[in-house]
Amino acid sequence: MGHRFDPTILREYDIRGIVGQSLSAADARAIGRAYATMLVEAGGSRVAVGYDGRLTSPELEASLVDGLAAEGADVVRVGRGPTPMVYYASATLGVDGGIMVTGSHNPPDHNGFKFVFQGKSFYGTAIQKLGETAQALGRASERARGQISDRAIREEYVARLARDYLGDRPLTVAWDAGNGATGEVVQDLTARLPGRHVLLNETIDGTFPAHHPDPTIPENLLQLQEAVARECCDLGVAFDGDGDRIGVVDSLGRILWGDQLMVVLAREVLARHPGAPILADVKASQVLFDEIAKMGGRPVMAATGHSLIKAKLLETGAPLAGEMSGHIFFADGYYGFDDAMYVAVRLLGILSRSRHSLVELRDQLPAVINTPELRFACAESRKFEVVREVRERLQRVGAEMTDIDGVRVRTPDGWWLLRASNTQAVLVARAESESEEGLARLKKELAAELAASGVEFPDQ
Repeated sequence: MGHRFDPTILREYDIRGIVGQSLSAADARAIGRAYATMLVEAGGSRVAVGYDGRLTSPELEASLVDGLAAEGADVVRVGRGPTPMVYYASATLGVDGGIMVTGSHNPPDHNGFKFVFQGKSFYGTAIQKLGETAQALGRASERARGQISDRAIREEYVARLARDYLGDRPLTVAWDAGNGATGEVVQDLTARLPGRHVLLNETIDGTFPAHHPDPTIPENLLQLQEAVARECCDLGVAFDGDGDRIGVVDSLGRILWGDQLMVVLAREVLARHPGAPILADVKASQVLFDEIAKMGGRPVMAATGHSLIKAKLLETGAPLAGEMSGHIFFADGYYGFDDAMYVAVRLLGILSRSRHSLVELRDQLPAVINTPELRFACAESRKFEVVREVRERLQRVGAEMTDIDGVRVRTPDGWWLLRASNTQAVLVARAESESEEGLARLKKELAAELAASGVEFPDQ
């Protein structure tokens, strides 16, 4: 018998677990063996591997590399850095795949793996197949052992990031690396950019002593907001633990969420690609879709999930895509993967050439009122069934609805969304209106639909 994983670690978009409980070095080696087997059978042989700054990442990376080589894969170790650095290596080093050892934005005792397979996202059924492959493998490999080499790529990666900075006037920028894997890249990158740069938590520390590295949670941006005010910055940027998600605050300390940031970025992209599709996930504000249309673009609503968005971007040929969670994907001039540092570079270039500050650009957006993302427990066996029941009831009454990922319903008051999380036993809801009264009515409609399926709405 081969290796059997704790089933909780095989997620929709990646592999994730708690080290010492559901995830171990033995799991990492088995992941390497199974991935290499799948890659070799698909005609590939070379894999780029990197790891983040978590305390457990070096051990997991070593075991992963050993497993990859054991099944005949040639491994190119690119060292410690952010996930987008491994994506960059996968796109430029002539390899057939890439694996990043990272716990992303999760707590310090968590860790995991993100994958590229022959230039594409590796998720969903592919991850389940990896688990099945690991279980089917014998104890000893029948393949010749692959070669292992080291390739320092950080300097080249930083140079590539800096190359696309096109600015006219210098800015003052605060950067919060959150003690995550972006720390060294941020130091190198800001040394290449004009302007004044205030660095926060740039020392990589897997215990995350300053704050949790998730820029979508407002309290994690407090230190950045204080620095922006204290240093009179034009803006502040923050990254999650592995650098594939971005957070932004303007000079007044106000947070720009992923959909608001996308409006700022899309204008330049559509000037280069008139009429092009721009992708955003179902959680994004209607303002984003309307503004893309006003700019002459073609707004495309897509299912939530960074792997799903990447696949959709490739399918549609869109030059830009993004999620509320801060995953933003540039295919315009770049490689189509989610790289928060590249997004920061493009944003700084836009602002340095603009007659308007980020505050003014934000204030130009239509004013709407929305809920935060509401997440509430629902049994794994029930969550998709609840969404199906709601969808069928709405279809019977002829509601204006999009069902590409859950249900997103439009009414004269605005819109509301209900979807099942792909990674947790929860339902996710959101609503948006132009008025408090309209928002209250939307929430009431959502609550009624949930009640009809025996679920209590958490925000009354």
